[in-house]
Amino acid sequence: MVKILSIYLFQDLKELGETISESNFWKKFSDFLHLHIDLTKDISISILDLLILITVICITSWALKIIYRIITRKIPEQDKGKFKVVYGYFRWLIYVAIFLITLDSVGVNVTAIFAASAALLIGIGLALQTLFQDIISGVFILIDQSLHVGDIIELDGKVGRVEEIKLRTTRAVTIDNKVLIIPNHLYLTKILYNWTQNGSLTRESIDVGVAYGTDVELVKQILIDVANKHESILKDPEPLVLFTDFGESSLNFKLVFTLNDSFIATIPKSDLRFEIDKVFRENEISIPFPQRDIHIIEKNK
Repeated sequence: MVKILSIYLFQDLKELGETISESNFWKKFSDFLHLHIDLTKDISISILDLLILITVICITSWALKIIYRIITRKIPEQDKGKFKVVYGYFRWLIYVAIFLITLDSVGVNVTAIFAASAALLIGIGLALQTLFQDIISGVFILIDQSLHVGDIIELDGKVGRVEEIKLRTTRAVTIDNKVLIIPNHLYLTKILYNWTQNGSLTRESIDVGVAYGTDVELVKQILIDVANKHESILKDPEPLVLFTDFGESSLNFKLVFTLNDSFIATIPKSDLRFEIDKVFRENEISIPFPQRDIHIIEKNK
């Protein structure tokens, strides 16, 4: 009995489906979905294609929002605004790519679009190549946090304190108050020294040579005393004196010490050199300079 009822029910549903399919409304609706809009003589798109395109764009937008949250969860709040700007540009590039791929998938001829825009896109790409490199480098800096405002950096022999990190450039100020505008792509192509990556403490040193025959223990004690008296040099870790080499005309020493702000290291280094010269004179320790003996040989004519 149940089997007979199921057969009848199936037949009724089948007949209902055929009726709906054959109905005037469904036919009009189907015709409407397949209605084509001719954008050009080579490009034509249907209403159904538009609906599919809108659905794909909505799904892409939802996916991009999730990706944005994942990427920015470790970025400091003050840097999120900068990243959001460049993320907006990349988002539109992704939208364009998804748009063209979807059109191609539903059967729309996009060859004409590519052909018309290829030359323009190549020209724009070549003109903006360096700009894109700077922006991408700026994104890497924001994501991996390899550089922060306040860091002391050295690039191509120039030292500065980072004042502002933008998407395209980084602004740093040197000790003599000159502003360095550094394109961000240089961080990818050159070696960057971050003096404060491991903290604000840095080890500095100065070299000095004394004449042969000088009491080296006395030299060591004088250098340590001079370093300990300077207010900018930290007592922990203690200053260290290294006997580095037997030079051509001098015994060479290196005074190693720790500063809390290496950005102004040239000032305490200069102070130390003044004081070392003064104390050496008081203790009759000479700082030699290279000397050469010239022998003039006269030949008898």
